[in-house]
Amino acid sequence: VKVISGDNRYVAAHLAQAIGLRADRIMTGEDLSKLTKSALFAGVQHTDLFVEIDPNQKERIVQALRSRGHVVGYLGDGINDAPALHEADIGISVDSAVDVAREAADIILLKQDLGVLVRGVDDGRKTFANTMKYISITTSANFGNMISMAVASLFLPFLPLLAKQILLNNFLSDVPSLAIASDNVDPDQLRRPRHWDIRFVRRFMISFGLVSSLFDFATFAFLLFFARATEAAFQTAWFVESLLTELAIVLIVRTHRAFWASRPSPLLAWLTLAVGIIAIMIPYLPFAAWFGFVPLPPPVLAGLVAITALYLLASEATKRWFFGQENRKSHRKWAGQAIERAAKPHAAYPKS
Repeated sequence: VKVISGDNRYVAAHLAQAIGLRADRIMTGEDLSKLTKSALFAGVQHTDLFVEIDPNQKERIVQALRSRGHVVGYLGDGINDAPALHEADIGISVDSAVDVAREAADIILLKQDLGVLVRGVDDGRKTFANTMKYISITTSANFGNMISMAVASLFLPFLPLLAKQILLNNFLSDVPSLAIASDNVDPDQLRRPRHWDIRFVRRFMISFGLVSSLFDFATFAFLLFFARATEAAFQTAWFVESLLTELAIVLIVRTHRAFWASRPSPLLAWLTLAVGIIAIMIPYLPFAAWFGFVPLPPPVLAGLVAITALYLLASEATKRWFFGQENRKSHRKWAGQAIERAAKPHAAYPKS
């Protein structure tokens, strides 16, 4: 935290110390005016308190900090703060500020509490993380189902699933997704801002969709060559397996950690459990025949549960591999940016 003030050094230093901020390294407006651009860029890094500063110098200080690669937030409420508020990455003012300061600010605080910014950032990151969970779950599941349906249609003399079975599957699999918005988010996903990246979504969709399809093909082989399933039994069994694996991927994808090391929200956990029980029981319910389902023999049902368990483990292994690759890419990207900033220390960073 750096303080920029138009007051003299003694008043500004006393106020900074009174609220617990460092005031050891001070730069006056007169000193700043004598600095070259490169000297100012180097000096702002190590200065705690800027005093006797005029409005244009406030703007220069913000520019210098941004040029060093910092994301700068500036808090001010006066006319003299308007240029710096506009130049900062995030301009913050208060409801009682002058009109020009409020117009230049990005955020206006309605009460004297900077904690609302921290809570707002935290809530925003949680919302983004849960949105990415939903997108990752739905795209990978739909991509996998699309491949499985297409391949199954090539060699099966009947439809892998009836239209009403597909609709029921989509409805039931979407029920737990309603709770994703309120799901718990791991602390490591809140430490830094994350950005929308369609290439990440595409890589995730392909990686997990292919794993899903591989286990669908294993289910097809189990049903056709070992269980000798009839048309209705095949459709019933794949409905159950497809729904169970879609529920399993919810538990896997919702966290970057091992799925057993991160607790989902109670609502998500209970909805996932409830739909899982329904998936297993639905072939035996009175209305099952209307959807074209038939009761499954216990060995077939046990085989489907075993395939789902193996899918859970394979998806967990895929997740560790996938995010390991992504983390290495991220580290290389940040290292490259750091080297670039070091090589061009005075390059400007335009405000977006």
